[in-house]
Amino acid sequence: MSNVFSNTTTKAGILQAIERYTKLGDAGITGNTTRLAEFTAEVNLALDDVYATVFEVGGTWQFDDSNHTKYPIITTTITSGQRDYPFTTDEQGNLILDIYKVLIADSDGNFREIEPADQQSNAPTGFTDGQNTTGLPTWYDKTANGIFLEPIPNYTRAASLKVFINREGSYFVTTDTTKKPGFAGLFHEILALKPAYKYAMINQLNNKDDLAREIFKMEDRIKNYYKAREKDVQKTLRGVANNAH
Repeated sequence: MSNVFSNTTTKAGILQAIERYTKLGDAGITGNTTRLAEFTAEVNLALDDVYATVFEVGGTWQFDDSNHTKYPIITTTITSGQRDYPFTTDEQGNLILDIYKVLIADSDGNFREIEPADQQSNAPTGFTDGQNTTGLPTWYDKTANGIFLEPIPNYTRAASLKVFINREGSYFVTTDTTKKPGFAGLFHEILALKPAYKYAMINQLNNKDDLAREIFKMEDRIKNYYKAREKDVQKTLRGVANNAH
């Protein structure tokens, strides 16, 4: 069952579950401005934890928060003579967590994937020799909050650099009610369990150990669920060659 952020009528929201787990009582959070702000922040931290787990175990099915209205693909203009392109946030202002594929279009608009490199270890010499060779980029390096292309583009073309990303989730604000977390509804309860556990730990509530056990079980279920999403991908067992004589 999926959960909305807050429902003071049916009591089926995430905040209402926290009120029960923490024994703060009906409206103990939603009726208190300070607590509402504090627990909204804690729910968002729990959301970060869930997504860190999902990104860690996910395979070729790239996860993204279902509340985002655009796919996790950014396109930008290739500019002649420009090597570096900053990518801190996506087109909607969401923080980018990782870049895992880069495609580039040539001057005719044909896209091709380019190879990753590391300027500090295995980079092509063009990154470091100071020659600033120009042409169609075939390599990219991720440094800080941007990518560097090699060779430097010798043409300008709109929407010709395509970057596939992981990004942060869509966070809750205190005024949210019907908004739901952007991951599988089977596990929405963890967003109530984690903030409740922190509160119980700080205030030495008797149920803190019970909450910790429930969190552990649900985190394990989340890992198993997202590991198994790729049911259309054939799994193969690879053996290790034995060269012993």
